[in-house]
Amino acid sequence: MKTLSFNRITIAAIAILFSTIIFSCQKESSLGDNQPEITEEEATALSDESTQAEASFDDVEDVSMIAAEEEGEASANTGAFSGQAGTNNIRPYLPSFDELRLRLGSCATVTVVPNNNTYPKTITIDFGDGCICADGKFRKGAVIIHLTGPIRRSGSVMTISLRNFFLNRAHIEGTKVISNLSENGNIKFTVQVTGGAVTFPNGRGYQYQTLKYVKQVEGGGTNIIRDDVYSIEGRSQTQFNNGLTVTLNTESPLIKKVSCHWISDGLLKIKINNRVLFLNYGAPSNGDCDNKALLTWNNGNNQRLITLP
Repeated sequence: MKTLSFNRITIAAIAILFSTIIFSCQKESSLGDNQPEITEEEATALSDESTQAEASFDDVEDVSMIAAEEEGEASANTGAFSGQAGTNNIRPYLPSFDELRLRLGSCATVTVVPNNNTYPKTITIDFGDGCICADGKFRKGAVIIHLTGPIRRSGSVMTISLRNFFLNRAHIEGTKVISNLSENGNIKFTVQVTGGAVTFPNGRGYQYQTLKYVKQVEGGGTNIIRDDVYSIEGRSQTQFNNGLTVTLNTESPLIKKVSCHWISDGLLKIKINNRVLFLNYGAPSNGDCDNKALLTWNNGNNQRLITLP
């Protein structure tokens, strides 16, 4: 049985950004008869826009999970160990954030307070006035991560907040809480967003609250990381600045393989006032790994291929 690793969950559930999911604990609002109708063109544009923006918000989660995983490994390795006689057999607390640097390069300043293996603690990833990271994305501002305990420990909670944070063109706000609910060797956790908001330079944007559920469905019995597969379910309701409401539900679980940077299967139902659309992550490649998803509407008679970031 492999050791629980939230770095794998990072890639699997959120690599996201890389993927596109908005999920919420709010109940879906009923649509009144006087809800304004929108055109098919407006509905498809809003679906595409919300997909891209949510993928940007999930990038914050991915970066935070990598940092938390590496901090947890450093904390676990701190202390006495068995070594050669006459040596000082104490490992210092020294999170290297090597994997985080592979993602971000030298773009960000990373600090940990307190700088030891005690909890609670805060990790700050500060991009200052902005820079282009190793993954090609522009980031500005700071991501602030509060941990009640090592992220791999069942019961630990990670709270992510943002300070004047931008990803590429989008200003991203809100608080994201990740709770480790793993038990009896079963890897699972929840991700909840409150006060979420994405604003584009032209003033367009939206607000939302979200909740999603992630569990491992394959690969838990081997020591091979790349065979891990995760299932993601949930729902959301998003309020655009112009008053339009977008509701997303998982019609079938979204499937994320560690070996793929994007969600490779699963179906989302998208409801925008009087319009209903579906986003199929399995199409057009029948569940193979790619950065495409098929948006359909009008009973499948109309479609648009969406490129995931």
